[in-house]
Amino acid sequence: MTKQGIRLSARDGDIPAPEAGRSTASAKKLKIDFHTHTREDRKDFIHYTARELIDAAAARGYDALSITNHDMLLFTPELERYAAGKGVLLIPGIEITADDCHVVIINPRFSPDPKGYALTDLQRLKNEDSLIIAPHPFFHLFKSLQARLFPLLGHIDAVEFTCYHNSLLNLNKKGVLAAREHGKPLVGNSDSHKLAQLGMTYTLVDSEKTIPAIIRAVKAGRCEVKTRPMSGWTMLRLIVGYLTFERMRRFVDRRA
Repeated sequence: MTKQGIRLSARDGDIPAPEAGRSTASAKKLKIDFHTHTREDRKDFIHYTARELIDAAAARGYDALSITNHDMLLFTPELERYAAGKGVLLIPGIEITADDCHVVIINPRFSPDPKGYALTDLQRLKNEDSLIIAPHPFFHLFKSLQARLFPLLGHIDAVEFTCYHNSLLNLNKKGVLAAREHGKPLVGNSDSHKLAQLGMTYTLVDSEKTIPAIIRAVKAGRCEVKTRPMSGWTMLRLIVGYLTFERMRRFVDRRA
């Protein structure tokens, strides 16, 4: 893959990813979020259901969406048809836990293992039909890969630029540099735990509207990040809420 510089635009917040290969010359780039969560996620406290997320995505002009709940695959023919009826292509996805780190896998070709995974398992989980994303790679407290990202880059297809940023705090910068230096595409995602996050950061993909075409396009770098900064108050509320949730989750885990 040809390495290209990643341009940060203070005017509109666009963060184009490294490009490689030819454009598909599609009439319209697809608006996609590859990393979202819903109330069905057993490891999160979320108020909206998968159908409510799909409704919100359709209302905000999304072409495709992946629900990536923790260590579970939420993808059924009924949910797929519901999304299609709204004009949204539902893409299977999961956020696995591997050695206490989170990794997003789009269109996984395996059934989730209740015992969890090791980071070395990425080698066998990787295939040409799936897309492996390093989510929020340098965020503290988010079970991020951080320094462990670099030895795994051979198995990682894309690096995430997430919506948690503003002018005062932007931990995405290290991920942008890692993507640029190692020729990996950036994908913009909301990692939504609240519907208000949906649409703050997303990916435009130059592709036909099919799962195989989208995955090929992202791997080839035919994608760009669209983002706008989060207000300081919103970020503070999310951080406090996350820290509170983590304490509750750890307390429950200890009792279990």
